[in-house]
Amino acid sequence: MSPQKLRHIRIDLEIIANLITPECTVLDLGCGEGELLYKLIQEKNISGHGVELFTDYICACVEKGVPVIHADLDEGLGDYPDKSFDYVILSRTLQVVRKPDIILKEMIRVGKTCIVSFPNFGNWKIRGQLFFHGKMPRSELLPYHWYDTPNIHLSTIKDFQIFCKKEGIEVQQKIFLGNKLFSNLIPNFFSELAIFAIRKNKII
Repeated sequence: MSPQKLRHIRIDLEIIANLITPECTVLDLGCGEGELLYKLIQEKNISGHGVELFTDYICACVEKGVPVIHADLDEGLGDYPDKSFDYVILSRTLQVVRKPDIILKEMIRVGKTCIVSFPNFGNWKIRGQLFFHGKMPRSELLPYHWYDTPNIHLSTIKDFQIFCKKEGIEVQQKIFLGNKLFSNLIPNFFSELAIFAIRKNKII
């Protein structure tokens, strides 16, 4: 298959792509239509594949020539040996799985470095909607109503950092997207999206 023209992808995927070293191995969990993997294959000559549950997304990956397998992340990553990938990626998917704690632990088992991005439920806009309107908030990153949302485990940046400390997960890098002036100063309040590069703490 001839290479497709690279199109603009989500900003968090662009940032994640910049964190990946060339000619490495990558496992993309909940890879969607395969935009990130396609970009990495074309631009950085990576080797790897995606894991996806939904048939339409799998077909889109196949059309791009992106290797993908059909699997449910809630069933774990038992088929993959320890440290079998240089990078394991989970982008905007953590909040939709049933057991996010298990997925994170499996990621740091399988990957040498893991990259996670998720919407920050502690953002001031979200807090404001809850405080002033008393309803489940909606935003560009969280556009669903309470009754049709796939998001079942929303968290804040503070929640995630507490979890990492509790489980002995080392945070290698963190990137916060949102208010340009204050996102890095008070990320849990001003950031809309967080990107963390993590790995198992070697001391533990």
